[in-house]
Amino acid sequence: MSMSEKTLEGSGKAFLVLLLPISFLIIFLVSTWKFWLALMLLIIGFNIWQWHQWQQWCQQVNPIFHRLIQDTQGRVTPMDLAIKGNFSGTIAKRYLDTKASEFGASILNSEDGSPVYYFINATILGSILESSEPVKELPSQSVAQAAPILLAPTLPQPQPEETEAELLPPATHEEVKIPLEKQLLFGSLIQSELAKRLNVYSSTVYKRRNDPDFPEWSRSRDPDGIAWSFSRKSKEFFPLDEDKS
Repeated sequence: MSMSEKTLEGSGKAFLVLLLPISFLIIFLVSTWKFWLALMLLIIGFNIWQWHQWQQWCQQVNPIFHRLIQDTQGRVTPMDLAIKGNFSGTIAKRYLDTKASEFGASILNSEDGSPVYYFINATILGSILESSEPVKELPSQSVAQAAPILLAPTLPQPQPEETEAELLPPATHEEVKIPLEKQLLFGSLIQSELAKRLNVYSSTVYKRRNDPDFPEWSRSRDPDGIAWSFSRKSKEFFPLDEDKS
């Protein structure tokens, strides 16, 4: 027998060895396909039933979750939800993961490694904005001639370090010399208006407004020698010594 004939014979045996298991598998699937189809439908049906049960359970937990969001200002942990709803922490974490994916919440780890979920709604965002101070400056024009402008509050932005010598560039003498009565259209000044009066950056006033020596510091820069105080409630500045205006 030649070498080529031996090679062909070996290839044929290898093909038969591979063909036999494939044939048995095909015969097995043909004879049992109804069983496998029923098993697949059963698995799909079970998954759909589980999903439906989970959705119904989430509907019952949603009111608890919404109250918890309001009480904690959007900061929720699985333990908080588990205690509030009286169910396991594993289910609470799964629920919060679902809500975080739905609402785009941020997830951070606390010092002990447990996850903390941060949800922001309109009420919470409004509270954050109300507690912030606008740092945008009004256009360079006389306050007496300009109509009242409402600036939308913005979140505090990091301000560059400034020295006492950093003054606002284009504050004209005409603006500074306007009588205080005309500047105090509403009995007070907002941050950008006081910054122009003191001839400093608005961010400088923002950083110093809560300092104990702010009245004396503002008096030293006010053209009329008036001391100013900051109201945390109204986010405005009021003169302490109106007699000198």
